[in-house]
Amino acid sequence: MKFKKYFWPVVGAITIVVSARFLYKELRGLSLDELGDSFGAISTGNWVLCGLSTLLAYAALAGYDRIALMHLGRKVNWFFITLCSFTTYALSHNIGASVVSGAVVRYRAYSAKGLTPAEIGVLIAVCSFTFILGTLFLAGIVLIIEPEVTGRFGDLLPLEATAATGYVLLGLVALYVAASFMKLRPLQIGSLKIFYPEPPVVLPQLLIAPIELIGAAGIIYFALPEVGNPGFMIVLGIFLISFSAALISHAPGGLGVLELVFITGLPDMDQADVIAALLIFRLFYLLIPFAMALVVVLFFERSRWRIEHPPDLERGKRENS
Repeated sequence: MKFKKYFWPVVGAITIVVSARFLYKELRGLSLDELGDSFGAISTGNWVLCGLSTLLAYAALAGYDRIALMHLGRKVNWFFITLCSFTTYALSHNIGASVVSGAVVRYRAYSAKGLTPAEIGVLIAVCSFTFILGTLFLAGIVLIIEPEVTGRFGDLLPLEATAATGYVLLGLVALYVAASFMKLRPLQIGSLKIFYPEPPVVLPQLLIAPIELIGAAGIIYFALPEVGNPGFMIVLGIFLISFSAALISHAPGGLGVLELVFITGLPDMDQADVIAALLIFRLFYLLIPFAMALVVVLFFERSRWRIEHPPDLERGKRENS
């Protein structure tokens, strides 16, 4: 039990240290003045587009929970779903160990709406799988349209093999979609029945997750200058690699991992410009939502405390008399 408790935090800490060491070697010649110039070169219009990309990403994130609740056949107020989803992802993206931190927030929120622990477990699993499905779907498209994206990280695969990998990924997604039309029998685990998602659930999965990932990648793309910019599809491909690596590393906020992958994947761009774009991404996608999520948690817990611990009216009456 102790091994499981400390394994991922240790992995995250090691990842941060190793990434920081490589980043230091890459960026030791970078000055604060260069970084300031990179921030100053971003136009007002691009700042606005970064903000709109953030709103698009977090609006799509609310769809994850909505799809999972649709699969469970549960109806919850849309505003509550949006707040819960926003808070869950804003905290888990910054804290790390997203499965654990996200589970705590969702359990506290949805148990208040009458969902059982088993239902909340299924909800979390559906949300996680929706992200994986969207990543595979979007990665397959990127690898087919821009197969040279893998060449930015070394001669790992020839272009033909990269494009073939993209078709394989889309094929796996197609099999998952096809199975939803086959009316498969539910999987029985003890007293719990796990039903295969039906088409009304599967088809939104293919839409929501890519929208969220496109919005998040858009923050970085609009913060980058035009000089040396390889285009949105390449930036999206690098983002999918870096964001996936950051999640696997369990490093809080993907600290160091995100930066290292982007610096490696954009060798033709000024390093100061890349770091400035990633700092803007962290500000818009991580830090501002994190601060807002803490406020949401505070108000939610305060309201739950009042519901669970109502004032003793009889005692008040006795004291007044």
